[in-house]
Amino acid sequence: MTISLFGYGKTTRAIAKKLGPCDFYDDHVTVPHKDAEGNRLLPPSLFDPDRSDVEIPSPGFPPSHPLIAKAKHLISEYDLFLSERGRKIRETGSGNREWEDFSRPYTIWVSGTNGKTTTTQMLTHLLADRGAVSGGNIGTPLALLDETRPLWVLETSSFTLHYTRLAKPDLYLLLPMTPDHLSWHGGEAAYLADKLKPLRSMREGEAILLPDAFADTPTEGFKIPYKETGAIARYFGIDVEKIDFEGAFLLDAVLAMGVAKILFDRVDYDKINAFRLEPHRQERVTDALGRLWVNDTKATNIDATVQALKPFKERPIHLILGGDDKGVDLTPLFETLKSYDLHIYAIGSNKEKVADLARRYAIPCEVSGTLERAVRAIAKVHDTRSVAILSPAAASLDQFSSYAERGELFKNIVSSF
Repeated sequence: MTISLFGYGKTTRAIAKKLGPCDFYDDHVTVPHKDAEGNRLLPPSLFDPDRSDVEIPSPGFPPSHPLIAKAKHLISEYDLFLSERGRKIRETGSGNREWEDFSRPYTIWVSGTNGKTTTTQMLTHLLADRGAVSGGNIGTPLALLDETRPLWVLETSSFTLHYTRLAKPDLYLLLPMTPDHLSWHGGEAAYLADKLKPLRSMREGEAILLPDAFADTPTEGFKIPYKETGAIARYFGIDVEKIDFEGAFLLDAVLAMGVAKILFDRVDYDKINAFRLEPHRQERVTDALGRLWVNDTKATNIDATVQALKPFKERPIHLILGGDDKGVDLTPLFETLKSYDLHIYAIGSNKEKVADLARRYAIPCEVSGTLERAVRAIAKVHDTRSVAILSPAAASLDQFSSYAERGELFKNIVSSF
């Protein structure tokens, strides 16, 4: 069996490591060669669909790529390891591969626009004593997950869902959604369709937690729609006053606890409150002058920024906004911003777009261009009554190697005051 992998990425390399040497087709390869593991690295022009039995793309591999159009047996990483047929590909030990029957773990897929990582981590934390492990978009490819564990909690991107045809979740947790990755998907409707795709294959009795805006989506699964944190907490009998998180993190915690309630009929406040958030999500830093700065660099889309601002509704806000917004219409964000007492500091490749919208909505805005200039401008006017927030509503790759690098620079500059 010949497996063709599109894109020399983390997910596809893990597949090759598990199944033995494979053929990779990658745009960065111009001369055929082998890597240290014996995989063949080939230019896309050498792909022959008639000599390939299975094609698996890296999750972010664009659907517009010519390789996708040529592929005849395209499946996703999820299809490979979690096929509804209860079959997966294995390496036989003699260089050959074949499909084999297996008992797959119970899987919870966590998707949505914002909060996927946090909710996945919270849920894995709550269910660790039940053998839960996490993977998928959160960092561990399925090929590297422990198959002996009974419960997989998978952060699931819209990219993976786009390519998945055979696999389905046993429980689907869909977080709030706003337009994202529109250029990749080809529009908002296509993005939402991919997010809702698992509902088509879910069966009676299989739970689906989803925003109530999508409650009418056809499915045989058991839908549990939610609109706001209080209502879904009451549905599961959860007392939000006993939970230490606030804002969007409170909703993440309640939804994770709701899944634990569905599966094991338990609500554990001590355990959820013992969970520690990872850096770069609404991370609070106080400088030597007692002023509050919030590192929310992981807010790479509109809804994440909206959620970050909610706890500070009654305070003056200095908001650092901008970066690579991937073509998203920022008007809905500014509809929210106009009700706040804030000043915007525009950075990144869309700084003029941000400034134009700020003028349209009569919101004070300074075009800083870079993060350092924005932070230093804020430091001149910031006091203990106000809050300064890096919540860009945009990706970082126009000026940084990652959102984490952006957040670390922010914290380093603040620590110098």
